[in-house]
Amino acid sequence: MNEMYEMSIVAHYYSVVAVFGSILLNFFMVIKANDIQKHKRFNTLYNPIGGTFIGSVIFTGIVMMAAKHLDFTIENIVMIIIAIYIIYLDFRRNKALKIIRTDYHSSFQFYRFFAMRMLITQLLLLLSISIWMLI
Repeated sequence: MNEMYEMSIVAHYYSVVAVFGSILLNFFMVIKANDIQKHKRFNTLYNPIGGTFIGSVIFTGIVMMAAKHLDFTIENIVMIIIAIYIIYLDFRRNKALKIIRTDYHSSFQFYRFFAMRMLITQLLLLLSISIWMLI
């Protein structure tokens, strides 16, 4: 049982690093984006990968909780809430991109500002819970 718990801690750590990298990649792609169509295509291809990373964080967290006999601590509850909020922010960002028309450049500029704000929020949430867990 202890080996499963130790393995899930390592897997959870690498999953969180993957989510961190995913958020940074999305952030830099939003900054770099000039064409709406190309950015929509990138998002269509990349969002399943980012979702898989978030899913792996949740799955490894569930494995760790099962190894600890479902011991709900305040840290676990905060991590669950932050994971749900990160998924919600991704949903809002993708929904906003979906409704942008390809012929309006000004709406894409507004989306870029909105998306950068969402991604910075996700990044700060992930960093804050990671620092809290390391302390």
